[in-house]
Amino acid sequence: MVELNYQLSETDRVRLERVKQLTEIASPTGYTGEIMSHLMNKFDQDNVEYSKTPKGGLLVTLKGKNRERQRFITAHVDTLGAMVRAVKADGRLKLDLIGGFVYNSLEGVYCKIHSAKTGKVFDGTILMHQTSVHVYRNAGSLERNQENMEVRLDHPVFNPEDVAELGIEVGDFISFHPRAEITNSGYLKSRHLDDKVSVSLLLEAIEAIKAGDLTLGHTTHFYISNNEEIGYGGNSNIVPEVEEYIAVDMGALGDDQTSDEYTVSICAKDASGPYHVGLRNQLVALCEENEIPYKIDIYPYYGSDASAAMRAGADVRHGLFGAGIDASHAFERTHITSVQATYDLIKNYLESDMVE
Repeated sequence: MVELNYQLSETDRVRLERVKQLTEIASPTGYTGEIMSHLMNKFDQDNVEYSKTPKGGLLVTLKGKNRERQRFITAHVDTLGAMVRAVKADGRLKLDLIGGFVYNSLEGVYCKIHSAKTGKVFDGTILMHQTSVHVYRNAGSLERNQENMEVRLDHPVFNPEDVAELGIEVGDFISFHPRAEITNSGYLKSRHLDDKVSVSLLLEAIEAIKAGDLTLGHTTHFYISNNEEIGYGGNSNIVPEVEEYIAVDMGALGDDQTSDEYTVSICAKDASGPYHVGLRNQLVALCEENEIPYKIDIYPYYGSDASAAMRAGADVRHGLFGAGIDASHAFERTHITSVQATYDLIKNYLESDMVE
């Protein structure tokens, strides 16, 4: 159990700050160029060789002791977001969602509109059209949906012509302010922890390998995918030598779930069906052997890059684990102890030998 008066160490704060930095780079699915450039610059500075795939993912291959039987491990950098669906008569914007989430989670969120025409970025707020209780008697009871919610631009616009003059058009991407905050008690609360916690930890593992602090049991392909939230992020670029595929992604918390914010969550089954039981058992054994706190869970309305790879026909053993994230696809939160447990499992898995 985590102590009630847990105090975050400076070392752990640095780890969470790295995640926070990633959450603050806008990257809704389909608009991941900026964050991919950020990651490529980091790889260049660290002398890490990588390739960029045609659909925009980043692939790093590092040699291990066994080069014949290989592994593939992925995390996704794309996040939930939206597009401009229409410009309303009063100059406000109608949204179209990118990814699987509900409009209720957007109310009052600050956002940015990324103009494809000009390259400029505009500020706004996502609100109900009927927000003012002084004007709309049913402000509290109306459904939060596409018809009732809109973007209020922080510019003096009054009609579609004003919006067009700014350079905002239908199809422009909308990113959500993460509101990232690190608490002294060890929590990171922010949007987009799915899956930027995992991306940060894979980067940390690559650094450890380059520094000689982590020795790969098998040649491993690290893939940063950019289309996971719409279902096809890491389902390609899997060479025939790959036998195991791990998606590092969030553990979802809620009723009937065993996962929490203080352990690594190992997925037994999601909406796609069961994950490979042998690989799951190996992950559990690694946790028990190395005293890594873990929970096994089922995510009923969930899919991952690993399940997408299986649907695409990859002949691999597939697994999934990650930090426990509260309020997934909304205002998310996790604790440093879960982040640490997830990194420990990544490290021990990468160093281990394959189990049939």
